[in-house]
Amino acid sequence: MPQTWYHSPIGIIRITVTESYVEEVHFCEKEELSDMSQEISWNALLQNCTDQLIEYFSGHRRQFDLPVSQTGTGFQQQVWGELTAISFGRTISYMDLARKLGDPKVIRAAASANGKNNIAIIVPCHRVIGTNREMVGYAGGIGRKKWLLDHERKIAHGVQTLF
Repeated sequence: MPQTWYHSPIGIIRITVTESYVEEVHFCEKEELSDMSQEISWNALLQNCTDQLIEYFSGHRRQFDLPVSQTGTGFQQQVWGELTAISFGRTISYMDLARKLGDPKVIRAAASANGKNNIAIIVPCHRVIGTNREMVGYAGGIGRKKWLLDHERKIAHGVQTLF
């Protein structure tokens, strides 16, 4: 399966695609970096995904235009669909997400599905925060979540940043 590693401003990201879909955008931890020695199998979608991530991190992209696919239950698919509707530079709470799904009682299930998202940034699970507006729950780490939200807020409000 075509795969590459992108050295982002907040860590190395593994990108995995098929011929038709982006299947994974994952922040790698040190123990996962041994995979980087694998031969890279390149295709047009992998190039397009990498280019769009570069544009995002450089502040020139607010919305991704990529076909994505990840395996999950119907409920998980519904949650991931709601995540893609969260505007760039905005956040919603887990309770807001549960309400968008039609039932405030599914808050824990929604949070769990959010945490199982395999396509970071593109399916923007980092835009969901605690009901008390706290930074909670991000598979890539709270530091990265904070950086992503700050980055988007600066771009959305026209603040120039230098890396």
